[in-house]
Amino acid sequence: MAIMHFRSGNPLARNRLAPWWNLDPITRPFGRLVGESGLLESAARWMPAVNVEETGDDLVLTADLPGFNEEAIEIGLDDGVLTIRGEIDERHDPGDRRYHLRERRLARFQRSFTLPRTVSADAITATFENGVLRIHMPKAPESKGRTIRIGRPA
Repeated sequence: MAIMHFRSGNPLARNRLAPWWNLDPITRPFGRLVGESGLLESAARWMPAVNVEETGDDLVLTADLPGFNEEAIEIGLDDGVLTIRGEIDERHDPGDRRYHLRERRLARFQRSFTLPRTVSADAITATFENGVLRIHMPKAPESKGRTIRIGRPA
């Protein structure tokens, strides 16, 4: 049983979530020119590290989301595709502060995974603790296998 990383059929959107992705050759030099850290580039390319484990009873997806809180994360399930989205925005008026280095600004991501038919969609649960998201996806009872007893012919 495998969980598949969902890939969009749109070649322009394939694993590229920001609409400005095609402007990358323009934004990168501009970001260096004005002394920024490439805000558009880093926001478009950041993806959380994800593990997917299987036990006899369930699949567990674990995602590292440092700096996020529960309110900044959205989990959706649509037609067998599990989607995790999140956004944190560290951009705020610095007031009287002067930054010597400012890299923490915007983190936005979206990851989608096609679930196997053996997952019981109604029983999926999620927990979030210390920047780690865990999504527990129990297997449907009929997919767990069983032992068949051999009987005698009548």
